[in-house]
Amino acid sequence: MHSQSLTPLYALAEKHGFKMGAVYSPWSMKNEAYLSYLKAHFNSVTCANETKAYSLLDHAASLSSPDGMPVMNYRTADMMIRWARENNIRVRGHVLVWDAYMTDWFFRRDYDPEKPYADRETMRLRTRYYIHQVVTHFEETFPGTIYCWDVVNEAIGDHPDEWDGSDARHIRTIRGGVDNLFKTHLGNDYVEFAFLCAKEAVEKLGADIKLFYNDYNMYYPWKRDAAIQLVHSINHYARDAAGQYRKLCDGVGMQGYIGGYGKQQGCMDEKDIPDIEKAIRMYAAPGLEVHLTEMAVRNYENTPEMMEKHADFCGKLFRMFASVNTETERPLTCVAVWGMQDHPDIQGYGYRMNGPYCGLIDENHQLKKSFYAVHDALKP
Repeated sequence: MHSQSLTPLYALAEKHGFKMGAVYSPWSMKNEAYLSYLKAHFNSVTCANETKAYSLLDHAASLSSPDGMPVMNYRTADMMIRWARENNIRVRGHVLVWDAYMTDWFFRRDYDPEKPYADRETMRLRTRYYIHQVVTHFEETFPGTIYCWDVVNEAIGDHPDEWDGSDARHIRTIRGGVDNLFKTHLGNDYVEFAFLCAKEAVEKLGADIKLFYNDYNMYYPWKRDAAIQLVHSINHYARDAAGQYRKLCDGVGMQGYIGGYGKQQGCMDEKDIPDIEKAIRMYAAPGLEVHLTEMAVRNYENTPEMMEKHADFCGKLFRMFASVNTETERPLTCVAVWGMQDHPDIQGYGYRMNGPYCGLIDENHQLKKSFYAVHDALKP
């Protein structure tokens, strides 16, 4: 599948100051060809869903929790993190707090879906406990393997009717017509509070774990400006013993889904590249790291013309990534590719999010022109 004579992508990226990341899942871990590709070319991986709260929380065990705090089941996540550790690959922790798909029972009295929602104080205690337990479990079980956590994911709304008009952070009150349960039941400061909890956990462990805010469409000006306001709020939320503001957020994760959503129109538009570069520089300006966390260069057509265009765009995109980091300024510290492989038969959500021909490898695990374009772009 991959030529042994090729310099690994991660080795080329390291010279420019950033990690090369990829995504994996329990399904992909059964695919030796895919795992071989990860081991050969990537030094950072992200679990697709298995370190998210809705995957870790154990409802049955929480119902009989002796201290009233939530109980987690780490079996699948541990299996995945163990594989990464055994192969000397670091892990992006994703994600501690995310309103989408979140289990409703977590917010109910006694975790009983038939009972009313718990009060604000109870929910803040549960959330703090959950964050501390998860961060601590993985650090103590696999020391140094998880090098960062996305603390909060996608908290910024998409449309004005999804946030309070007076809120410069644009924190979503609803998603798809459904309440953001964290905001409703923890309070307007739930994002900042989550970061404080995560920082407490990391400091207690004495661990070198960076904390990120992660979201999509982060290079669009309206989303970018709200994110800058949000990170400013996070880093002006708590003070230390000397009265100085504590830096709770270390970086910004820009989900890199690029192009038309569910359609070819708008895909591989080179005007997106300078917008992405501008966003990287703006997020980095106050001293933050920047990650491209879920990158998929969308492509919906398997024609020679579009495959060539895809390779050309990928090459130009990675040349920008390399150029944005200089010897003295290195704001970009990870590029994580989620649109890794072509899936001609993919349907529904996956089709719209990635496109069936977004990959650096094809459906048979063969390197595409897009892979070689990225490889060449990263060469010194």
